[in-house]
Amino acid sequence: MPLGRPISLTDNVASKIIRVLATNNQTVFTVTGGYRINQIGVFRNGVRLSNNSDFTATDGSTVTLLNSAGLNDEILFEIQDDFKVADAIVSAATGQVISGDLTVTGTLTGSSIGIQSGGGVVGSAKTLNFVGSGNTFAVNGDTIDISIAGGGGGGLGTAINYPDQTTSPFSYVDSHIDVTQNLNLDTTVAGVSTSIIFSVIPNITVNSGVAITVGSGKTMIIDVLQIGDL
Repeated sequence: MPLGRPISLTDNVASKIIRVLATNNQTVFTVTGGYRINQIGVFRNGVRLSNNSDFTATDGSTVTLLNSAGLNDEILFEIQDDFKVADAIVSAATGQVISGDLTVTGTLTGSSIGIQSGGGVVGSAKTLNFVGSGNTFAVNGDTIDISIAGGGGGGLGTAINYPDQTTSPFSYVDSHIDVTQNLNLDTTVAGVSTSIIFSVIPNITVNSGVAITVGSGKTMIIDVLQIGDL
């Protein structure tokens, strides 16, 4: 058994021991796998050597004895290898299971979230972008309540929220809006069969040079709520 005080390690530090037999008058030893500077213990024939007094280890690769070893002297290197935590994430692992909660305080990169609608898979993405105005978000504990424009209030128009961002029973509808891009209202965007296309906005202006094409089997109704007469 080696003499001298052994290296004291916590449960979270891995260690390894490397043994070599010296040649006659050998002073320089290359440590297989290297070591962390000031994290290595050296023993000669079971006796622990003192750093700087008996050896130097300053480059992370080699150890130099100040007094040369004799033929077949056993030189033992005890290395504090690396930091480890039980069940930690393993770099480059093909699979990983983490039991319990995972808290990330920085940025989580290279990940995506699966998105479903009504139980059907939409796809996966890293960012959710809610297009249009009137969308509101309220944080309630671990849940974020999302109100989509036109999905709250009375069921049509854009929901009006209370000051705490919860949905009130009211909505609003713009009295006028311009159509700024060409739009083909056919089976690719307005149902695969006969359907009615409507707008709750009473006044719609199609800008100059812009065309709206109503496809076969489609019927368009402007101001479906007839609020323009109010």
